[in-house]
Amino acid sequence: MAVRLVKDEDIDALAGTLTRAFEDDPVTRWVYARDARRPLWSERFFRWQLLRLPRQEVSWTTEDGRGGAALWALPGRWREDVRETLSLLAMTLPGVLPRLPRILRGLGQVEARHPAERHLYLAVLGVDPARQGEGIGSQLIQPGLDLCDREHLPAYLETGKEANLAFYGRHGFGVVDKIQLPKGPPVWFLWREPR
Repeated sequence: MAVRLVKDEDIDALAGTLTRAFEDDPVTRWVYARDARRPLWSERFFRWQLLRLPRQEVSWTTEDGRGGAALWALPGRWREDVRETLSLLAMTLPGVLPRLPRILRGLGQVEARHPAERHLYLAVLGVDPARQGEGIGSQLIQPGLDLCDREHLPAYLETGKEANLAFYGRHGFGVVDKIQLPKGPPVWFLWREPR
């Protein structure tokens, strides 16, 4: 299966794909707690990620631009700037009120554990539910892992789904920490040394 870099024209389709892929994600459900409106706010969040991360040219999708995406951030470029943060708030704020203080506290705990060591950060990996089980996730993650190995860079990610730990373990990631979000699900922190 061929994968390629994400292009601007993929944003609309991939925002929908990632929204469907993360529909059952515990952290997504915790952040956007209102079931009826969750797809709207989630789609806006993924659109925001797709507008900022592919510019770094380390984000991949399937050849058709619809099967899924792996959105990576280069070393030192994982944190959004003030303009990007304000853009995200403008796009999604109604979806998190009145729980904003709890969400900010929890996400602050996650961010505080982000390693200072130079690494490639896998911010998002999602496959359309209709295509899961076809090996797409493995294909999408591989170019980033290859880059890590070529450049002798570790890789880092967080996940809120315990079921994902085995998948990432097969790709060389190990759990290095775990927290419980305030009145929410656990989050696991995973690290992979280059090969």
